[in-house]
Amino acid sequence: MPASLIAPSILASDFSRLGDEVADITRAGCDWIHCDVMDGDFVPNISFGAPIVEASSRHTNLPLDVHLMIQRPDRYLEQFLGIRGVESVTSHLEANHDAGITLDRTRAAGKKAGLSIKPGTPLDQARLLFGRFDILLVMTVEPGFGGQPFMTDMLGKIREAARLREDLGLGFQIEVDGGINVETAALCREAGADVMVAGTSVFKAADRAAEIRKLRG
Repeated sequence: MPASLIAPSILASDFSRLGDEVADITRAGCDWIHCDVMDGDFVPNISFGAPIVEASSRHTNLPLDVHLMIQRPDRYLEQFLGIRGVESVTSHLEANHDAGITLDRTRAAGKKAGLSIKPGTPLDQARLLFGRFDILLVMTVEPGFGGQPFMTDMLGKIREAARLREDLGLGFQIEVDGGINVETAALCREAGADVMVAGTSVFKAADRAAEIRKLRG
């Protein structure tokens, strides 16, 4: 079973030391830097916007993986696509936009296009978009807050996505976000996930490099 890519979410970092935190997890050996953008409308929380993503980019040479948990990602897409180091932008199927057009615009900018689905959204609702995204982000908690417990019933959705990927001959990555720690990462990897978004488990670890190695499997 291949090792996972690890994408720590800066939502769990110490924002008063953001640059140092991003540099530290880069040295610790992670693969991507995950940026959770929340608008207080699509999800019941406000996090940060493009200026914080841009500031983070100055402290790492790793890809920035932007997750737009916002109601109108199409309105703000260019702000994030234009930031140096941003290599993937993921928007939600459930947001108020034409998801296919948003995916196409992201790819046209030379970035990986991601599609995210909430726990309550059946994978079937994304079937018409298969082939138009590079990342499928399966939320394993209700989006909006870090530190929530992992929803084990999402493992079935991950397995279904992996099965469809193989059946359709597609090469998209399956990313998981929410409640990811060493134990749940192993379950997700076994189900077919490739990328683990881990916030609390990495940033609160006494030895972040060791935690990342364990998460990678």
